[in-house]
Amino acid sequence: MLILGIDPGTSIVGFGVIRKKSGGFVCENYGCIKTDPKIPNTEKLLTIEKKLDDLIKKIQPDKIAIEKLFFFKNIKTVIAVAEARGVILAVCAKNNKPIHEFTPLQIKQAVSCYGRADKKQVQKMVKLILNLKDLPKPDDAADALACAITCANSLRSN
Repeated sequence: MLILGIDPGTSIVGFGVIRKKSGGFVCENYGCIKTDPKIPNTEKLLTIEKKLDDLIKKIQPDKIAIEKLFFFKNIKTVIAVAEARGVILAVCAKNNKPIHEFTPLQIKQAVSCYGRADKKQVQKMVKLILNLKDLPKPDDAADALACAITCANSLRSN
């Protein structure tokens, strides 16, 4: 089973693709969809929509795992990320892909057994779980891989 994990953002959307196999997981690909931070948010959303749609069509995941929003202190930030997340959910639905959503706490607990793990701890655990040579960078991509791992683990228990 091929799972695409997504870490929503406006300037950077992390993605990670893992294959769930008997006995573990294999990292297929990871990276980021980047937008120019200087362009209007509407243009960022169009870029995210186009690039994510292309990515989904290319890799044809069986499932998509998306990180849910957590509370931001800056209301402008939470609104912008919520808008990007809405575009991401719409693209996934348009491609008829099953969507699984997880909170940051669920993701951190799934990969590190500690809900308050920092970015570096998540990167280290993703590296170990996926048997990667190097830490997955940037942390947006590592978070997306962690989201995909969380989805795979949740499917195992169903």
